Amino acid sequence: MAFPKNRMRRLRSNPAMRRLVCQTSLSVDDLVYPLFVREGKGLKEPIKSMTDCYHFSPDTIAAEAAEVASLGIPAVLLFGLPGKKDDIGSQAWAEDGVVQRSIKEIKKSSPELLVITDICLCAYTEHGHCGVIKDGKIDNDATCELLAKVALSHAQAGADVVAPSDMMDGRVKYIREALEENGFENVAIMSYAAKYASAFYGPFRDAAESAPSFGDRRTYQMDPVNCDQAMAEIALDIEEGADIVMVKPALAYLDIICRARQRFDCPLAAYNVSGEYMMLNSAADAGLLDREATMLEMLTAIKRAGADIIITYFAKEAAKQL
Repeated sequence: MAFPKNRMRRLRSNPAMRRLVCQTSLSVDDLVYPLFVREGKGLKEPIKSMTDCYHFSPDTIAAEAAEVASLGIPAVLLFGLPGKKDDIGSQAWAEDGVVQRSIKEIKKSSPELLVITDICLCAYTEHGHCGVIKDGKIDNDATCELLAKVALSHAQAGADVVAPSDMMDGRVKYIREALEENGFENVAIMSYAAKYASAFYGPFRDAAESAPSFGDRRTYQMDPVNCDQAMAEIALDIEEGADIVMVKPALAYLDIICRARQRFDCPLAAYNVSGEYMMLNSAADAGLLDREATMLEMLTAIKRAGADIIITYFAKEAAKQL
């Protein structure tokens, strides 16, 4: 024969054939939509650093959540901006805190929607770090105690899943024990298990008003050059009681997602972060990329790498396309 027997193009010959042999399927069921809530009333304010993203107040968040639910997206992830900050971030666990009130409003309007809440202190502290500062350093164990209080307050307000993003050692254990001891054994923990000290968080820090006022977060977030350490972090969080583990960011860490998928059996999330989101938006606005096609290709790549759950600001747009 003048040509090999195997012609790989046969399996790409038309849309039906491509569907038949498809190995990776991106679904609306894979998506989580992040939302920002802040003190105030009647708010739906555009976030300047993030295209098509907004600050909502607790009284307007329900309508947005209802739209998310109507698109078939199964979950939202809430981030809170308090009316006032202090050294320890005490508004993070206040009974009448902005996230706590927002959870209740969402559950009233869209009880079928899963509510996940970010558990961290960075947006609530005057210094912008993710924990308690003592002698110029983060006190790991004192911070874990406060994070457990935050998680418990969110569970009491009706959260389905709490998601610690601080990267303190042992915080999953502290949170799991607090939930179990107070009758919230069915509240799941989605741990930011391998969260890297990334340059891709810039737009988010503007949106959440959570940039540190001094230093950086490299003593607690992971060094981008390390991959074996990510596997150790994930293993520890699972041992401590995490139900879902996360890799963050997603695009620059597809290898970490792939390795985690190969090694661990529990649900795996990946966060398509603000910098990744705005890179695509900026390129599309400049006429350099097809926004919709690139968005779906990017999200599919995250799914193909092994993520079961994709947290993305593209969730609503992707749901409409899917």
